[in-house]
Amino acid sequence: MDELVVLCTEDGTPAGTAPKLEVHTERTPLHLAFSAWLFDDAGNLLLTRRALTKLTWPGVWTNSFCGHPGPGESFEDAVVRRAREELGTSVTGIRVVLPNFSYRAEDASGIVEHEVCPVFFVQIDGELNPNPDEVCEYQWVNIENLREAVKRVPFIFSPWLVEELGQFPG
Repeated sequence: MDELVVLCTEDGTPAGTAPKLEVHTERTPLHLAFSAWLFDDAGNLLLTRRALTKLTWPGVWTNSFCGHPGPGESFEDAVVRRAREELGTSVTGIRVVLPNFSYRAEDASGIVEHEVCPVFFVQIDGELNPNPDEVCEYQWVNIENLREAVKRVPFIFSPWLVEELGQFPG
């Protein structure tokens, strides 16, 4: 069965559902998503490189993981679920840092992401075992080094990572 995404209004109010594969097109309607930034005990951030088989932004470096809450699923439950599905790990300390983040970006293929997408910081609570259908590489980085890399070569990162990082304090 195809994953359902929650369609929404500009303020994030749910307004129906649609199959994920039918939603992500060149005319993607606004829908709910989330973005998660995973940190280790030393304060390093996990960057992931999207699998080369991904429909959108294949091979692009991005934040730790993202996903869509299902109908009736809380953002926190969706974060826990996607950490397990995408990275094969568990997380703790889930905290929203950009509750009102939203963006629209178009991939080189013409497919659009158009999301109300709260951003969460989470703490790793287990070993990593990334799903190769989602992640082809990963790297633990210092967030200040990431800021410098984004200034120098923003095009190697996902557009949502660049926008989110630009909204974090300090």
